[in-house]
Amino acid sequence: MDHHRPTGNIAPHIPAADWQRAQATGQPVVIVVHDTPPTGIPWRRALIPFAIAGAAVAGGWGLVAALCLLLDAAAHTATVIAGAAGPIGIGGITVKLARGKST
Repeated sequence: MDHHRPTGNIAPHIPAADWQRAQATGQPVVIVVHDTPPTGIPWRRALIPFAIAGAAVAGGWGLVAALCLLLDAAAHTATVIAGAAGPIGIGGITVKLARGKST
């Protein structure tokens, strides 16, 4: 089950008989690890900035959509209030804020 071994700079298993023979004779134990760095683009380093930028763009569009929704609700509210208030007059000048319904 070699695929369960952690990656990185770790020594492989040394058989007990070899270890004991090396201890008894004073022979050094040499461990050869063939480690070649992976070739190509490290995808994690490349994808994280794009994910952050994508989240920022999505948040910006969400903010714009929320602002448009609020402005639309405010415009409808102002139209309803102006239509319900009828004409407003100050000092002899009368202004009608909204047009009546044409039937």
